[in-house]
Amino acid sequence: MTGSSVVAETIAREGFAALVLDAQHGLWDISSLIAGIGAVSHAGAAPVVRVPLNDIALVSRALDFGAEAIIAPMINSADDARRFAAAAKYPPHGERSWGPLLAMPLQKRSEPVEYLREANEGTLTFAMIETAAALANADAIAATAGVDALFVGPYDLATALSNGTAQDVQASQVERAIDKICAAATTAKKIAGIYCRDAESAVAMAERGFRFIIAGNDLTTLRGATAAQLKVLKR
Repeated sequence: MTGSSVVAETIAREGFAALVLDAQHGLWDISSLIAGIGAVSHAGAAPVVRVPLNDIALVSRALDFGAEAIIAPMINSADDARRFAAAAKYPPHGERSWGPLLAMPLQKRSEPVEYLREANEGTLTFAMIETAAALANADAIAATAGVDALFVGPYDLATALSNGTAQDVQASQVERAIDKICAAATTAKKIAGIYCRDAESAVAMAERGFRFIIAGNDLTTLRGATAAQLKVLKR
């Protein structure tokens, strides 16, 4: 969230398989995103970028910078999913324009044809399901060619399903929706992903069948660690 390549690299070096750079709600601009993707990659983790709402241009740019997966918010229909996939995948699966000048060296590819041959399978697309419309269309979105995964945005989903009155991600209707999205991904043989606020919630979601799980963010982790330190110091 903080837009710091140093923070991203530090976290990645702890052994996480992937790290998400949040360009939707976080503080990443183009320059810091390039630095962050490189730092995460050099630290041995897969750099993932969540792009801003409807920013199809950044989908292909982030992949050119070396991102290995893209999370796109508010994918509400199969048409939305097709537009997202088209920007992320090369022909015949999409319409991504050629220009992976940073991606190729980061991913240790020197021959363009070699990168081109592997890119469609090796770069993943996560369609976010976080509205009532998206929930209703989850099966169709999951079945869309070029979409590799569904990703639950639980807080927006809770807001939408409560008609803007609550963000209770443990409400019964939200829990049912989460299970429905996981099942839609599994049935379509796609990856089921979700955001969790903390590690305990992440473990619980893994037990429910999710395979790609965000276990918190740098800001909440920093605040929690700092609060714990301060509590000790004030004894």
